[in-house]
Amino acid sequence: MDLDFHIKPEIRVLGIDDSALLNEKVMIVGTVFRGGDWMDGVLRSEITRDGLDATEVISTMIKNSRHYAQLRIVMLDGVTYGGFNVVDIEELYRETGLPVIVVMRAYPDFEKIRAALRHFSDGELRWEIIKKAGKIEKLVTEKNGTPIYIQKAGIGLKSAEKIVRLTSIRSNIPEPLRVAHLIATGIIFGESRGRA
Repeated sequence: MDLDFHIKPEIRVLGIDDSALLNEKVMIVGTVFRGGDWMDGVLRSEITRDGLDATEVISTMIKNSRHYAQLRIVMLDGVTYGGFNVVDIEELYRETGLPVIVVMRAYPDFEKIRAALRHFSDGELRWEIIKKAGKIEKLVTEKNGTPIYIQKAGIGLKSAEKIVRLTSIRSNIPEPLRVAHLIATGIIFGESRGRA
């Protein structure tokens, strides 16, 4: 069920991104923000490169956090982490009780994704999880007119759009995701790089 609800300016949002794929274990970083202005905390865990543990690891990381009771939204940078370790956003919503918003800079190239998944013995399972994430919506955050794309679980489109706009204060990417990316790449490479 998708819900629209009142959104406070300092809504607690957890943005999660992964680090570079340098090892079998891939670090994921979560940043806890009040709206888009104030970072309250950082979470860290590890998932298996090209594994199927991202949903469980992220759920556990969230539920074991001291920030859990205050969190209202989880934001993901796409649905694939650590290569093709796919996050089941419906399952993540069910397990944590927190609505999930997926943010993508570009519309996914599903033909390339399908082709890559043919190299996995469980590629069909991964494809089903990707499809289950639902409809992809285009959104312009008004920062530079460049659209981003979102998917959602447990939240209505109007509320999801409002939260993405509220937290996108420096670019068209929400601050919790932008900062999670900076931290993850900075830890792995010694200096942040790339775009969230």
